[in-house]
Amino acid sequence: MAVRPEPFGALLYHFGTRKLSFLKNRTILAVVQSLDHHPDARSACRAAGLDDTQLAPYLKALGVLAASNMVVPREGP
Repeated sequence: MAVRPEPFGALLYHFGTRKLSFLKNRTILAVVQSLDHHPDARSACRAAGLDDTQLAPYLKALGVLAASNMVVPREGP
């Protein structure tokens, strides 16, 4: 997947499926970019400055990205 930051958020391009997705703000971009550095999506959201009351739309967005294989679960050690 390639990530192209934009003023509104970012464009994501999946080379395997040729699918294009939009991230609608910089916060979700920060979350997506930090997923590899956190044990789970909730931790990545918190690291991006989101509190529990703000998590729902971001977790939903990550779920949509996962359903389209734009983000995939990390392989175990």
